[in-house]
Amino acid sequence: MCILLIAIEALPEWPLLLLGNRDEFHARPSAAAESWRGAADCLGGLDLKAGGSWLAQRNDGRFASVTNLRSGLPAQAPRSRGALVREFVVGSESAQDFGQGVLDHIDEYGPFNLVFGDRSGVSLIDGSSATLQRLQAGIHVVGNGPFASAWPKVERLRTRFTSAIRKGDRDDESLLSLLADTTQPEDVELPDTGVGTHLERVLAPIFIRGEHYGTRASTLVMRHEDGSLFFRERSFGPMGQRTSEVHWECLAIDGEWRLAE
Repeated sequence: MCILLIAIEALPEWPLLLLGNRDEFHARPSAAAESWRGAADCLGGLDLKAGGSWLAQRNDGRFASVTNLRSGLPAQAPRSRGALVREFVVGSESAQDFGQGVLDHIDEYGPFNLVFGDRSGVSLIDGSSATLQRLQAGIHVVGNGPFASAWPKVERLRTRFTSAIRKGDRDDESLLSLLADTTQPEDVELPDTGVGTHLERVLAPIFIRGEHYGTRASTLVMRHEDGSLFFRERSFGPMGQRTSEVHWECLAIDGEWRLAE
């Protein structure tokens, strides 16, 4: 992901909600969210080049999502950041043990922020400071900078989400529409991450429309208090044209992923 909102104990009946956009080059091959071969209890999109994922959810509540950390420097590294998502979701280590293991080898990956957890809680690795922390109840937004960064798109998504749930706009369409926001901040508000003003402008909106690079997926995941899971993801092509949409559910009664009607 390139922006991810995490709502913990912020909505009645929904202890956890994830809402985020994945931005990527359109030429990079990817598969839309589906249950994984060899791990049918896990669901998520797949990066067909490196084999990882940007956001994945297991039927027991275990999940992970990664954002890249923008530094203005080439992000070549021996291991894919998306592999962290897959490794945690299919694994069995506690969040604390997994997180510590990642920190021990953090230089093997391109710069990243990682959000991961299960029904017991949500953890975050802030790649800029190489620190592991547990997120408290509330609304958090992770972008492409340090966790505490108040970038315009981060604050805009947080504000608009908070306003939406206060007004009762909590249906799938209303929440996913928050990710379609193409509002362009003023130049004075833009961060300086070393990529130049033109590229800062291109990357500044919540939803990025571009011919070669842009938002590839918008994802909403909701975990009900009974453990049921709802996963809806829209995929996009060049210039923000929607190409497909999938809506999965995993009901607590049987714990199996199925396409929702």
